[in-house]
Amino acid sequence: MLEPFQLPFVQRGLIEVAILAVPAGLLGTWIVLRGLAFFSHAVGTAAFPGLVLADGLGFAAPLGAFGAAALFSAGTALLSRREEEGRDAAVAIVLVGCLAAGTILASDVFGSGANVETLLFGSLLLVDDGDIALAAVAAGATVLASLLLGHRWLATGFDPGSAEALGTGARGLEIVLLGLIAFAIVAALSTIGALLVAALFVVPALTVRLFVERMRTWQLASIALVAVEGAVGLWLSVKTDAPPGATIAVVSGAVFALAAMARSLSAPRRPALAAVALAAAALLLAGCAGGSGDEDGQLDVVATTTQVGDFVREVGGGAVAVDQILQPNTDPHEYEPRPSDVVATAEAELVFTSGDELDEWIGEVVSDSGSEAEVVDLGAAVPERLPGERSGEEASTYDPHWWHDPRNAEAAVREIERSLVAADPAHRGVFERRAAAYLTRLRTLDAGIGRCMESVPAARRKLVTDHGAFGYFAGRYGIDVVGAVIPSQATQAQPSAKDLSALAGLVEREGVEAVFPESSLSSKVAEAIAAQTGTTAEYTLYGDTLGPEGSDGATYLQMEAANADAMLRGFTGGRRGCRIGS
Repeated sequence: MLEPFQLPFVQRGLIEVAILAVPAGLLGTWIVLRGLAFFSHAVGTAAFPGLVLADGLGFAAPLGAFGAAALFSAGTALLSRREEEGRDAAVAIVLVGCLAAGTILASDVFGSGANVETLLFGSLLLVDDGDIALAAVAAGATVLASLLLGHRWLATGFDPGSAEALGTGARGLEIVLLGLIAFAIVAALSTIGALLVAALFVVPALTVRLFVERMRTWQLASIALVAVEGAVGLWLSVKTDAPPGATIAVVSGAVFALAAMARSLSAPRRPALAAVALAAAALLLAGCAGGSGDEDGQLDVVATTTQVGDFVREVGGGAVAVDQILQPNTDPHEYEPRPSDVVATAEAELVFTSGDELDEWIGEVVSDSGSEAEVVDLGAAVPERLPGERSGEEASTYDPHWWHDPRNAEAAVREIERSLVAADPAHRGVFERRAAAYLTRLRTLDAGIGRCMESVPAARRKLVTDHGAFGYFAGRYGIDVVGAVIPSQATQAQPSAKDLSALAGLVEREGVEAVFPESSLSSKVAEAIAAQTGTTAEYTLYGDTLGPEGSDGATYLQMEAANADAMLRGFTGGRRGCRIGS
């Protein structure tokens, strides 16, 4: 029942939650008492431009986030000085400005999403010593401020006019409180994320408020409830293999709902215990799913992406148990680790990665899982790599989509074969036979695609996509990449009107017949350009990920054959496709 708490990454998560419970519980009472729920939710989201700057310029993400949050808090305090404007209106005005600035920076300046996923949802399973230290500083600052200024915040909240007349300094106290909330929420971003921050800072305090009236009791009980809900949520996330931040939010909301129902139906005290007991019982029942054991005689390996997983399964066959982290049609540039992924990494003997920054998050997963597995970077085995496109990066940064050249896939397969044989010599014969057979199929694929593309005049092989993922494919088969809206290392950047207009003009000048959307991204950008230029966007490509089972891109061989067929149809106005024999 309690085995998840023996896992190192869960223990670190518990420490983080326990420390964050102090500022979340203490400040939560002031947030509820002073009507700052909207502000507390907005301040985390307003940290977006700071994270973009930190990511683009290469300094610490928490520093950038707190800088943006501090400016947001100061702007809110300044705009809400006149009572008739109201704090909520000021929060909305400044929040819009912060989000606009972050979007412009991410799209037009740095060309990346800059940790959007971490900002929005957090990653409690990947907390490190820096996150814990930041949470401890926030806890210490909150305790100190509460001891020194708590009675003044209380007086100011109930009667700002009288407090100001008594020399309490209502405006200064307001700024200190808003700044402290901003700092504490920034410390929690890596754990719970901006969209779910209310699960720590608002909902537990509201829950306790249903049954408690004395301020000190309210604060202490809120701290305890945050810690308990965090621990239960983390435990439940491991049992159900759900994202921990979202699970904690669900637990927090469920406890509040049960407490509110119990409070409305009966006496004010005993229902609190009943509600907590009901919530705990429901969570225990929901989380009692058992784990699966290892299969005898198999080598445990982890593969990060869908392509890598397919390669490893082809070479390893039944001698290898592959745990593939990313699933079909999921974007590898965005990743929220699930508990099962970290557990699988902790138990693996080999971890195969795609490399070239596409799955750089796996390094932290391996480190935090305590795994002793050998990490095999397949991208490093590629003989010739294309330079990346992301602005601001060093020249040594590569385009990560190396697998779209089947010759690179051959190099990766050989590296997989070498690694499997070294880890499990007893199955050497199996690995060598399967690798040789798969290499033959890769060469057949390569030759077939080449014949298809050669059947179209070079002047008509013009490729426009919504994501620059096909540089290797184009280079191998003589295709002219006219343009892509989003660069190769990112899928989160928002195209500007100028970008779309320029690309549409290029499409018209070059006589392009089709714009190709990518299967794991929204097709709206490609459709918009197609509508403006009179081309078509009906032919979809598999770029970053394989398709689901049963689709045209379910395996690597199927994916590349489907891409060749889609491109040929787009180049020829739908008159001819590409068929490659088995």
